Amino acid sequence: MRPHYNAKPRYSPESCEKYVKKPAEPFDTLGLLLYDARLMQKVKIPVTLDPVKAAQKRSDYEGIIVLSTLSRLSESLLSNDGDVTVRIECGTDQQGLTVLQGTVACLVSVKCERCGEAMPLTLDCSFAYTPVNGDDDAALELIPERYDVIERNEHGEINLRQLIEDELILTLPLFPMHAPEACSVKPESMSFGDIGPEPEKPNPFAVLQELKKK
Repeated sequence: MRPHYNAKPRYSPESCEKYVKKPAEPFDTLGLLLYDARLMQKVKIPVTLDPVKAAQKRSDYEGIIVLSTLSRLSESLLSNDGDVTVRIECGTDQQGLTVLQGTVACLVSVKCERCGEAMPLTLDCSFAYTPVNGDDDAALELIPERYDVIERNEHGEINLRQLIEDELILTLPLFPMHAPEACSVKPESMSFGDIGPEPEKPNPFAVLQELKKK
């Protein structure tokens, strides 16, 4: 027998209200910034940014940067296809400092230094910056060690794309290699050769000795 869909509901909207998931309340990130996740802007990450104005508005950004636009990072990769996922929070800490903090992640392809073949590599990092004026030495002394500093230009802006690219470059390993079990060249099969005895160098005074014999 088919069920009757016009049957009287067993639960009223009022009784189900307590099971409805409510929006998250504002939360504290690393004990520094307080922002509302419901205000997160899913927009394209800007190239430059006025950090002071963004902090006053408590602006937050979540979006992507096309990997091919990061030319310095691309020089170390086998391919520049793909996107970089970026999340940035702007605000003011308890000390009154303007703070930009966030996370960056992307999947890239690099050359394994053991076998020479391509290998996937996930670059994932977090950062926390406070902007400064280049000539304000007194302000630099008051900045806590948990922050990196970034200099603002004459317009009060920072190059956000360059900041993100720098963070990813610093995350790259110097000698990327597959895990031993995934590499086509096993570590035990690698031979570096034996270093033979150093050849004897001619005595620079031998010529003088021969002249003395004559």
